[in-house]
Amino acid sequence: MIIIFVIRMWTEKLIKWYHENKRDLPWRKNPEPYNIWLSEIILQQTTVSQGTPYYLRFIKKYPTIFDLSKAKENQVLKLWQGLGYYSRATNLLLTAKYISKNYNGIFPNKIKDLKELRGIGDYTASAIASISYGVPSSVVDGNVYRLISRFFGVFISINTLNAYNEFKKRADELMLDYNPSDFNQAMMEFGAIQCKSKNPNCVKCIFNKDCYAFKNDCVGNLPVKNKLNKLKSRYFNYIFALDPKGNFIINQRTKKDIWNKLYELPLVESNNNIKIEKLKANKLLFKLSSGDYNSLMKINSKPIIQKLSHQKINITFWKLNVFKLPKYGIKVKNLKNFPVPIVLEKFFNHKANFEG
Repeated sequence: MIIIFVIRMWTEKLIKWYHENKRDLPWRKNPEPYNIWLSEIILQQTTVSQGTPYYLRFIKKYPTIFDLSKAKENQVLKLWQGLGYYSRATNLLLTAKYISKNYNGIFPNKIKDLKELRGIGDYTASAIASISYGVPSSVVDGNVYRLISRFFGVFISINTLNAYNEFKKRADELMLDYNPSDFNQAMMEFGAIQCKSKNPNCVKCIFNKDCYAFKNDCVGNLPVKNKLNKLKSRYFNYIFALDPKGNFIINQRTKKDIWNKLYELPLVESNNNIKIEKLKANKLLFKLSSGDYNSLMKINSKPIIQKLSHQKINITFWKLNVFKLPKYGIKVKNLKNFPVPIVLEKFFNHKANFEG
């Protein structure tokens, strides 16, 4: 009885804080399943400040799930451009089509059924079910890991297999019979703007008197996260083969790899920073220039570094002036309809690359 009373006091304090401090986020104004689903998919691996403009653009272009279900894959990928983890975008479209066709545009209200949809795991299913349908199932994201681990002194590494279930169990216990939508959003909001990963204002925290991490001076050590393996280094050499009319070639990445389904320049991947003589000997250069390599030149003197979750991409752009482009690939001047990696978007926006 005493334990339940303490938990109730804690949760009441948290929800009171939420109602007084919550941000005015667009998906909260109309917490329909479509809006919550869209926001949660966008915000995976993305901050609210970065993700909100994407959410607003998606809602403007596709105000309903029926509108999204009619979109073409390239259109969705282009709108998603810059968010990374592009399989989320393709899954977004597949799920929109499936729900429109099989559920008449209405998301199921059971977590089990939601988890059967493409791109929806327990976290997203719990978010949709709790916020839109009031289903009592806690959500566990980085903010929730941080709040629970610090307050209760939980030293389980959050990137281990059993961490999610352990933290979800604790969050479920804290929810009690309170409104699931308010509780889950309060947990995430508190972690996002109060119990932040860096430089949290613990002195003004409503929980500091009983917070394990604050009392034991280990706020910066929680949550625990095992170190990942060293980033794998890859070397991309993009060949910008430009004809006199300003046309060049792009191809779609189709292998299960980074930037899948996005478009890019002809690529030579090497084991290290390749020298021009070795690049000239690559068969791709022969296809592009019919053996005329005299104009081949490096555009960026130092590789552009693109750090992804498990990879470090070293990117070098090479320019090749040609009189005639080969038949393969897509010859383009206007890129606005083609989704490309951000590093390529920046390259194409730099007009100097098209000169000379």
